Amino acid sequence: MVKQSFAVIGLGRFGTSIASKLIEADQEVMGIDINEERVEEGKLLVTHAVVLDSTEEESLKAVGIRNFDYVIVAIGNDMQASILTVLILKEMGVKQVIAKALNKRHGQVLTKVGADWVVHPERDMGERVAHQLLSPNVLNYIELSKDYNIEEIMLPPCMARKTLRELDLRAKYNVNVIAILSNENLIISPFPEHLIQNGDKAVVIGHRDDLNKLANLK
Repeated sequence: MVKQSFAVIGLGRFGTSIASKLIEADQEVMGIDINEERVEEGKLLVTHAVVLDSTEEESLKAVGIRNFDYVIVAIGNDMQASILTVLILKEMGVKQVIAKALNKRHGQVLTKVGADWVVHPERDMGERVAHQLLSPNVLNYIELSKDYNIEEIMLPPCMARKTLRELDLRAKYNVNVIAILSNENLIISPFPEHLIQNGDKAVVIGHRDDLNKLANLK
């Protein structure tokens, strides 16, 4: 994995969660917060941690914010500070700004002021939980568009001891198998003669309706 530099502004639960995952992936991470106590705690998680007000352009310049590949604005409940921070970062020429939105309207404003990617953690988590409750065989998913997903699905016992050719998921369910997870082994682009074992998972791409039919097989 190519090493990149990230700045996380706002070291609340969301910000520290992102920072810790990036550090686990051996990336360079600077943690920024206006709260000194949070910065002290953050020092244990990130490469560098600094106390500053992200709505002050000179303070951001002082830490070389323009040099980071990505800046994540994870400010908690201060909508005004979040919006102003994104605006300043884009005016300064930061390449990629990812911003946390508290609600739909906040997200719209963040997009308007230049955020490259707006994240709705509470909404997205709610949708993920609902999706899991409605389709318990779906272990994980990535939303590609309004109608299409990539999903990791637990294959039902009725498919065990059959090959992908025999199952013919593309013809029967209009989905494409990208990979198979079998006994902790990931098989990318499996051959048609791959034999499905009990407990195998499939990573599939397709229309939500078709994926739902596959995921709800018994």
